Amino acid sequence: MAKTRPGVSGTKPKQGKKDLDSYTIRGTNKVVRVGDCVLMRPSDTGKPPYVARVEKIEADSRNNVKVRVRWYYRPEESLGGRRQFHGAKELFLSDHYDVQSAHTIEGKCIVHSFKNYTKLEDVGAEDYYCRFEYKAATGAFTPDRVAVYCKCEMPYNPDDLMVQCEGCKDWYHPACVDMTIEEAKTLDHFVCSECSEDDLKRSQNGFHPSPVSDVKVRPFSDQILMMLRQLTFSFFFEQFSIY
Repeated sequence: MAKTRPGVSGTKPKQGKKDLDSYTIRGTNKVVRVGDCVLMRPSDTGKPPYVARVEKIEADSRNNVKVRVRWYYRPEESLGGRRQFHGAKELFLSDHYDVQSAHTIEGKCIVHSFKNYTKLEDVGAEDYYCRFEYKAATGAFTPDRVAVYCKCEMPYNPDDLMVQCEGCKDWYHPACVDMTIEEAKTLDHFVCSECSEDDLKRSQNGFHPSPVSDVKVRPFSDQILMMLRQLTFSFFFEQFSIY
């Protein structure tokens, strides 16, 4: 099975079709319903399965079951390719629809929101996440701007370890603050260089900063944190086709 090019229908309309409420994956007891995310067998066995969201299930007069799906793209399938901040389990919900045989469904999976994915204690093989919608023909993303962090001003990659400054509450990659991952894992407290310099200046001016351990900080929500940072990242993708 292979994805057809966006805008090209996988099958021609036929008479005698009926909508189905569900489909049981061949050789399993897993039931697929409209709205579920599924893993679909690629034509190249060396590639990982495609991921899609089932939009419709129908059978023809011969009881051949078809599914209309909306494809998720992996970063390497997009016009811009995979970037440093893309996580290993990241997907883009595309505007590319197709009709495929239900027999190409290999299993089910879960595509989480980005926020929910970052809260998972254990990430399973069937867990993915999506934070962008993607236009297959143009390579455009929605949203086209996201919050950035650290000195490198990159969007958050949930696969990367980061440390939070107790002063400014910004997050940093260990390598960006001259620290190894092993050192970062053993930290009890961390203050970035800018906050350390500010504390030193206040001390030299006769103002003694309170110990960090005595300062009570009210946690910010993700939305407020993004507003406070006022930093954004724009995506610019080279125009080339993967097909």
